[in-house]
Amino acid sequence: MSDHTTADTELMRRALHLAELAREQGEVPVGAVVVMGGEVIGEGFNQPIAHNDPSAHAEMLALRAAAKHLGNYRLQDASLYVTIEPCIMCCGALVHARISRLVFAAREMRAGAVVSNARLLGSSWLNHRVQVSEGVLAEECGELMRAFFQGRRQRSQ
Repeated sequence: MSDHTTADTELMRRALHLAELAREQGEVPVGAVVVMGGEVIGEGFNQPIAHNDPSAHAEMLALRAAAKHLGNYRLQDASLYVTIEPCIMCCGALVHARISRLVFAAREMRAGAVVSNARLLGSSWLNHRVQVSEGVLAEECGELMRAFFQGRRQRSQ
């Protein structure tokens, strides 16, 4: 897409690296990075299995790290880069944190809540608007997910 910058690509590469760390640990390969003023202030990768925590999605962990870094749960003027379209839970957290911009790579046709299904961030009743950009490294991030789940299906047969 024309609204993507070189910085967007570099930051998504960092998120993709985090997603690969999740895969190496047997977690669904999703990585996320929070940036403010050109500085990475939080990052995370999926760890619900490792943490025994259904909310330990990459986005949630990155938001928690960013909030801790700033000493404030409001992350106004921050951008979140994530390898896969966020779910409903994570979209809610983006609104509550007041994230300014969401950049995600690949759509998540089953649980994606930004454009694939619920279109939650576009809801008129929300008290905060998140600018959304998609498609940065979509092919690479989508392939990582496809390969992960194909491997799981093959192992379960």
